[in-house]
Amino acid sequence: MRRIYILLLLCLGINQLAQSQTYSIILGRPTDTSITASIMFDDVMQYKLMYGVNSGSYNLNSNSYTSSIDVPEEIDLHNLLPNTKYYYKLSYKLPNASNFTNSPEYTFHTQRAPGSTFSFTIEADEHLYDKKGVKNMYEVTLANQLADNPDFMLSLGDIFGDDHSYLDHTYSITAAEVDSLHKDYRPFLGQLCHSVPFYVCLGNHEGENNYYYNMTPPNNLCIWGTQSRKYYYPNPSPNAFYSGNTTNEPYGIGAPENYFAWTWGDALFIVLDVYRDGCKDSLVEKPQGWNWTLGQTQYNWLKSTLENSTAKYKFAFAHHLRGQGRGAVALAKLFEWGGNQNNNGNYTFPQNRPGWDKPIHQLFVDNHLTTFFQGHDHVFAHETLDSLTYIAVPMAADSTYEIGWLANADAYLSDTLPGTGHIKVTVSPTCVKIDFVRAYLPADTLNGQHHNREIAFTKTFGDCSELGIKEEKNSLASTLFPNPANAYTNVMMKNASTQQHSYQLLDASGRLVLAKTNIGQFRNFIIDTHALQNGVYFLQLSDEKETETKKLIIQH
Repeated sequence: MRRIYILLLLCLGINQLAQSQTYSIILGRPTDTSITASIMFDDVMQYKLMYGVNSGSYNLNSNSYTSSIDVPEEIDLHNLLPNTKYYYKLSYKLPNASNFTNSPEYTFHTQRAPGSTFSFTIEADEHLYDKKGVKNMYEVTLANQLADNPDFMLSLGDIFGDDHSYLDHTYSITAAEVDSLHKDYRPFLGQLCHSVPFYVCLGNHEGENNYYYNMTPPNNLCIWGTQSRKYYYPNPSPNAFYSGNTTNEPYGIGAPENYFAWTWGDALFIVLDVYRDGCKDSLVEKPQGWNWTLGQTQYNWLKSTLENSTAKYKFAFAHHLRGQGRGAVALAKLFEWGGNQNNNGNYTFPQNRPGWDKPIHQLFVDNHLTTFFQGHDHVFAHETLDSLTYIAVPMAADSTYEIGWLANADAYLSDTLPGTGHIKVTVSPTCVKIDFVRAYLPADTLNGQHHNREIAFTKTFGDCSELGIKEEKNSLASTLFPNPANAYTNVMMKNASTQQHSYQLLDASGRLVLAKTNIGQFRNFIIDTHALQNGVYFLQLSDEKETETKKLIIQH
């Protein structure tokens, strides 16, 4: 494979796909002076990249290459200027054609300098492979991210779904099937990643864990999955810019590119792999309790990365803490992540991890991690434990807008919201601003209740006034107490207007239980819950401008 440090996997938009795919580009591995472009054509083409620092002016060119059909080739662009926006086009033609065809103009940015303002986006749980995800819904989310103009995008896993062919435990998946599952995402990701470098964080359904790794190697899901992922979507390997897993694996894998870290502007980014070494003592598909582990090598790297970083902001990403289960804060107190044997506070970390310094959560807290982002639960959630913010990223392609909210919201102890979309994070020298950006299909906005790209939730750290962004409240900023409730719960809406308010109370299946409109101008009121059955409910509060959903537990 040829390389060009500027991961450019150029895929066409859906309207172009309807005519002819022709090529796909996905950018990756951006550094201060380089980037990689993975380029794949559906025909034999002669091609090159033309690029420069001014729009419409391309004074630099890559070498010329000849493609093979459906074979991604990595082109590395070197000697780029730091902290600089570049513009480029792909120029290509059939070998016997007279003239080259130029792609639209695309862009990318080299590493931001400290003191810069920039944004990045996060998506999770695309699930197109099992039809929980819907293709045209996913394309809306991708287009929304492109409109945000981020410097890069991270996917938090369950992209390729390799292990779903293993669910009957016949383990009959083939290398060709694994290859197709990875290849099938290029036309979609290419709609964004021609201008937004792409990072892969492994999910449980990627199948890249040691449970599969040791089954009749090299002919197994884990090895085939790693090979296909690296073939189509290069992640960073350790070098002068990125740190990460320095292990060289056999069977042609080399560096597995499964966990890595880098600095961009004033922020440190850490992507974890909670699956490849996730089983400590016995090979089981879903290790639980102390049997799950990051592995000491990854733990030591994480500890060193955090402690040696001077970045003002620090972000960590994984498909899910501890690899399995549901929720965040409820799990963060336990086992290797939190050190406790159970929720009663029986601290057994020293006995179960002899020689390790401290649990993962405490490592994050002591080193001032700004936010931990996870996927897995298909729902947006926001929780805080010991000053550390946990954010669950919603599905990117759920056309029902509530798969995860109905199934998994009760695993969280704080804010949860239904909806589909992505997370946008804006970083400045004085502020971090996290937005949940909802995506809607056009037909679902006709009633006027929602609009595509609406901001469902905002979380800020620091002073955001210098961003030139209007400070946004976290919806109505409501609180419920007592919660769990017995006979009643008090509702307080800090940010509500002084106009009319209303509420709807839904049970865990989404059925309407109570509703009241035109409450009046009162921001505080009481809901009678004495006649309701024990369980998890969702209270939707509205004024004339805002809607917010809070979880209410009823326990008599």
